Amino acid sequence: MSTATDNLKTISRDEVAKHNKPGDLWIIIDAIVYDLSKFGNLHPGGIGVLLDDEVAGQDATTVFYGLHRSEVLLKPQYLRLRIGVLEGEKPQIKPLLPGDSSRVPYAEPTWLTPEFKSPYYKPSHHALQKAIRKMVDEVIGPDAQACEESGKRASKEVLELSAKSGLNAMRLGPGKHLHGRELVAGIKGEEFDYFHELVITQELARSGGRGYADGFNAGMVIGLPPVLNFAKEPLRSKVIEEVFSGQKVISLAISEAFAGSDVAGLRTTAVKSEDGKHWIVNGTKKWISGGMHSDYFTVGCKTDGGLTVLLVERGEGVETKQIKTSYSTAAGTAYITFDNVKVPAENVLGPEDGGLLVILSNFNHERWVMCCGSARSSRFIVEECLKWSSQRQVFGKPLIAQAVIRNKLALMIAKVEAMQAWLEAVTYQMCNMDYKQQSRHLAGQIAFLKMMCTRVAGEISDDAVQIFGGRGLTRTGMGRFVEQFQRTQKFDAILGGAEEVLGDLGVRQAMRKMPKDQRL
Repeated sequence: MSTATDNLKTISRDEVAKHNKPGDLWIIIDAIVYDLSKFGNLHPGGIGVLLDDEVAGQDATTVFYGLHRSEVLLKPQYLRLRIGVLEGEKPQIKPLLPGDSSRVPYAEPTWLTPEFKSPYYKPSHHALQKAIRKMVDEVIGPDAQACEESGKRASKEVLELSAKSGLNAMRLGPGKHLHGRELVAGIKGEEFDYFHELVITQELARSGGRGYADGFNAGMVIGLPPVLNFAKEPLRSKVIEEVFSGQKVISLAISEAFAGSDVAGLRTTAVKSEDGKHWIVNGTKKWISGGMHSDYFTVGCKTDGGLTVLLVERGEGVETKQIKTSYSTAAGTAYITFDNVKVPAENVLGPEDGGLLVILSNFNHERWVMCCGSARSSRFIVEECLKWSSQRQVFGKPLIAQAVIRNKLALMIAKVEAMQAWLEAVTYQMCNMDYKQQSRHLAGQIAFLKMMCTRVAGEISDDAVQIFGGRGLTRTGMGRFVEQFQRTQKFDAILGGAEEVLGDLGVRQAMRKMPKDQRL
């Protein structure tokens, strides 16, 4: 592991070899000499591992990287064990600095690979990517891993950073809500496009915490647009400012135990009071991402003439209970009960009894955002597999020397490259279509794209576990990201529309344009 060695003394390999006993134990990892004399009995795997003939007093670099992730050596308690550097040698393993792009082949989309060019990305996209990557590496990523384990939502530091940097506003995509704002990397709100949003979503996905991601204002991404696009003033400006500034949290509450993809089957009711000043809401909502953290809920309700969407504020009659799912409770997934909740009449979002339009208007963007995250998460796992298969030794050779492993990696790489290319092609169309054109021409494309992104994620998950073996089923250590991915990737296949529903939607959209004058 490459770290500063200027203050370390020079030690010969012969000198290290003398220290190979309990209480007097040195080892070499990447040209750095570590004194484990006092640490031996504290080693999680027991001192016996350290006394092995290939470890005690020896260069244990290969053995170490077959058992531990590189970041272990950067922990303060292990940095203190360094006592010297090998005479005439330098560390060969170079960790990336915060904000750096990976040098592992196919670990980055081609537009971030120096040898390749892209017609889609301008200097502002590159500047934004660099800034968000640094933010994720230094602050959001570590917070994500800590919260995944603790089950708590994103830290106050991260939430404040998200508000002050304008990240909250940018995650809703391009629009007038960004005009006049100075954004990250000096980007002006007026020039912000869907590729900027794609960059943000994909960089956030690298934090490797699927539950954390849904608790980190994902509810805002899908719950605030109906307010932005359909609420009346002054409610609209009030709520938008509260959410963008981090004062309040919002989530989308549509799904019920009775209805998921079948939005028309919702049973939560809203009945107008006799004086017409309030709606009385009764019913339940289930699997609401971020619901435990929310102050506002964008709620789909059954009304006399159809469906109506209301903005419900947490208060009397609103109760949330944690739902434990396959991913971390950091997501804040909630079961919500509305018991005779009084909602001001002016909190209607869109036309009364016209809520289906409001709900459907959100789907394309929601699904596209999920495609961005799913495609990047899959690529992150491919990078993990490429690293592991290169450093893991089996039968005296690197794991990647096995043809069956190379075949798995070939298919994994081909799949993530295909998904990214399709995603960017759709994103380009989004940048060149207005909302009505997107609804008319891209609903099927985005539905197919999400279906394929999540199926590819499932296949990559299966192959990654096979490559990592037991480590891919272990929540800590070398395979922790693979374990988490195989446990949580299915969320994207269900949320925002199940794969089968989306596939059918895409075909039905296509058949509407099927020319009647064509035959075989």
